[in-house]
Amino acid sequence: MQRGPGLGRRAIVTHQFVSSNPCESIWPEPGLLWLPLRGQGLPLSPNPSPARGEGSQVSAQHFHSHPTSRPPRARCARRIANGCRLAIATLLTALAADLPALEISDPFATRTFTPPRPALAGSTLSCQPLPADAAYGILEVVDLALCRNPTTREAWSYARVQAAQVGIAQSDFLPGLDGQVSASRARVDSQTTRQRNASLTFSWLLYDFGARSANLEIARQVLSAASSTLDATVQSVFLNAVQAYYNTQAARAAVTAARESENASRESLTAAEVRYRVGTGTPADRLQAQTAWSQATLTRIRAEGVLRNAFGRLANVMGLDANQRLLLDEIPSATPDASFTGDVAALIDEARARRPELKAAEAELRAAEAGVDYARATGLPTLSLSAGPQWTDLGSASAHGNSIGLTVNLPIFSGFNTTYRVRAAAAQTEVQSARRDNVRQQVALDVWEAYQSLSTATQTLRTTADLLASAEHSERVALGRYKAGVGNILDVLNAQSALANARLQRIQAMLDWHVSRATLARSIGALDSTLLLSISKQKARNP
Repeated sequence: MQRGPGLGRRAIVTHQFVSSNPCESIWPEPGLLWLPLRGQGLPLSPNPSPARGEGSQVSAQHFHSHPTSRPPRARCARRIANGCRLAIATLLTALAADLPALEISDPFATRTFTPPRPALAGSTLSCQPLPADAAYGILEVVDLALCRNPTTREAWSYARVQAAQVGIAQSDFLPGLDGQVSASRARVDSQTTRQRNASLTFSWLLYDFGARSANLEIARQVLSAASSTLDATVQSVFLNAVQAYYNTQAARAAVTAARESENASRESLTAAEVRYRVGTGTPADRLQAQTAWSQATLTRIRAEGVLRNAFGRLANVMGLDANQRLLLDEIPSATPDASFTGDVAALIDEARARRPELKAAEAELRAAEAGVDYARATGLPTLSLSAGPQWTDLGSASAHGNSIGLTVNLPIFSGFNTTYRVRAAAAQTEVQSARRDNVRQQVALDVWEAYQSLSTATQTLRTTADLLASAEHSERVALGRYKAGVGNILDVLNAQSALANARLQRIQAMLDWHVSRATLARSIGALDSTLLLSISKQKARNP
């Protein structure tokens, strides 16, 4: 008697022929069905015999006991067919129970080249909103935006879809195994006919002139494009978060400036009323001061409305509800540095090497080129292998057999379908090439505009510092002269209006510098946590 060793996930049927009788030669007592799936023998009869074998061997079950008398040939054939159907049914059931473990695994290791979930590089934050009494800094804002913004999640999910498509393309290189079991019953003129069938089919595409390889290359390049698109999306959300943060900080500063202007206008009105009561001022001075104070109050109310909208937009970028209450750190200072100064041509070359949009366009071009090869290969012959056993029981007769064969598929004429598929794929390559060149030119323009905007913002930032200092001094002198009785109200109101404008220009200049710096980094493809860490270090040096 042969014993079957433990064979992991394979299933092997072994028979030992001990008689020339057809029934005995197929179903003697030593005939065993070995199904060692997951290291356990699968019983194929209601009354299994004790397990045999030790160690890695698995238990074997008798299909039936050895008959004491030799059955007729028809009964023997039916018993053989029933046994074969039971064997294949049990095999298919065992495989179906065993395959889910493979389905949830990753046999092609697609997770190794799937992009990671978007997050701020080098951050130790938890991607969770801060407590209600905690203040958000630029690091916390950007980290939460990258983790929770639906735009980044969408791009990441699409990249995972394309990684799975690579696995699908790789699966075409492997053979397939299909099982089928069917049973039918028909009644015609009081006669009942039953038919039962079972089969296993092994199929394998052996050669296809590179169609599968081209399809796999397309999937890989589309995945590369999706990964680069994810990088571009992350940098766009990064920049949007930076802009929203500084817009909100600018709105806060504008409210503070509006309140200071309102207080100054109120002080001017008080001074005008004092001079009017003592007889040194005119009613016109008092009315002009009243008008200026009302105008300052209106400006402050509008600034507070702008601030509330800015907080809502910031919360939206962070993936939170617009009504989420947020607290922000103190307004960061702006200290121009030379981190992004240099030759514009060198910055453009760096951007063309780093920008993810250009990488995505190049990957899409390579995918289109592989599409031409795939279109050509679909019109060429293919060679396939197929094999498998079949069992049929018609009630009064039964049959079983095996088949193996090679199939050559020769596309002779397809109505010029292949010709135009190749032409369409070649034209798509030209489309992607033009798009790649367009992105290349746009990268250069983005760098040029961002560089000039940063240069202008740096000069404006330095100039507004002097403007604000002189406006503050002018307002103090004008108000002092008016209180002393040697100035007029128009000088005071003009000085206060100039001071309010200087404050707003200073705030706008600081905002423009921070945003322009981040925009230039984005245009180069270098927008990352390094920029935020430099801002945090500036805050630490200038608390």
